[in-house]
Amino acid sequence: MVILGIETSCDETSAAVYDTLQRKIIAHEVFSQIKEHAHFGGVVPEIASRSQLEKIHPIVAETLSSAGIKTCDIDVVAVTTTPGLVGSLFVGLCFAKGIAWSLQKKLIGVNHLEGHIYSAFLGADGYCVDLPFPHICLSASGGHTALYLVESFSSYKIIGHTIDDAAGEAFDKVSKVMGLGYPGGPIIEKLAAAAGFKDYYSYPRTKNLHDEIFFSFSGLKTAVLYDLVRRGAYDFKAGILVEQMTLQLQQEVSSSLLVCIGDIFENNIRCALKKYPQAQMVTFTGGVACNAYLRERLSTFCRRRKKDFVAAPPRFCGDNGAMIAFVGALKAERQEWADLYLDVRP
Repeated sequence: MVILGIETSCDETSAAVYDTLQRKIIAHEVFSQIKEHAHFGGVVPEIASRSQLEKIHPIVAETLSSAGIKTCDIDVVAVTTTPGLVGSLFVGLCFAKGIAWSLQKKLIGVNHLEGHIYSAFLGADGYCVDLPFPHICLSASGGHTALYLVESFSSYKIIGHTIDDAAGEAFDKVSKVMGLGYPGGPIIEKLAAAAGFKDYYSYPRTKNLHDEIFFSFSGLKTAVLYDLVRRGAYDFKAGILVEQMTLQLQQEVSSSLLVCIGDIFENNIRCALKKYPQAQMVTFTGGVACNAYLRERLSTFCRRRKKDFVAAPPRFCGDNGAMIAFVGALKAERQEWADLYLDVRP
């Protein structure tokens, strides 16, 4: 089967084609709106959906052209239906339903987070790779951070999630407070690298009492903010930087933040491996998985515990149509079709 995957859950507009015979993503296109939202320090939902309305048709057309196929060659249309920004989800869903209805093709709704979970099965070259079950998956981005026990292609369960903010959100909010720009992850990693990835300020870590598995980043963001206030770099009442921070302070804060998040990730994976010793490996997915420092730390952490580690290729870490097409193919094999009355699910 030839699967067309469409992803518009947030600020990316993406499409991909997966060929089940080759077990490969044969075409993949993404339009990112980072420049459109950078001025606001985060995603503005209305701007996101309007941009996707403009880009969805040319992105899908370009994807099909790159794959060397026509719309009539598509067997199944897979589309993200949840979770995400409602307006953005509607753009992709309505476009996908239009294709499915006009060509009388099968339609499949895909959970965006499920796409991230299984994105580790896509190699950098687009070919499907074989990974053992069961395994632990850490999926982290600006909208979610969670650990899953992945038991098969049709079975997974959440074993720990954030009780407040996501890891990617912590990067973005701290970056905004320091006046560094959006998105915060790449900027903070670059500054942290210049500081040697050292923990200068010992920001608080969540404590996993009795081996509980959960994430919390709200207190970490607040700790960074209060530290900057104490150093006279930030006016809490006015909500602005008092003056331009020195490069050294930017580097040290970024480094301390990144090391802290790495510790939190390690602690939760340690608890997960202790609770689920049958897990054969650990995978790392989602936008935060683009972070080279975190990838290396978790790889070393797993190697010391004699567990394999695989991180999704950077091109498939962010929101993308490839992971939706791949999961769509898995669901197509099980004939989990949706009807044209499919709607955005809360």
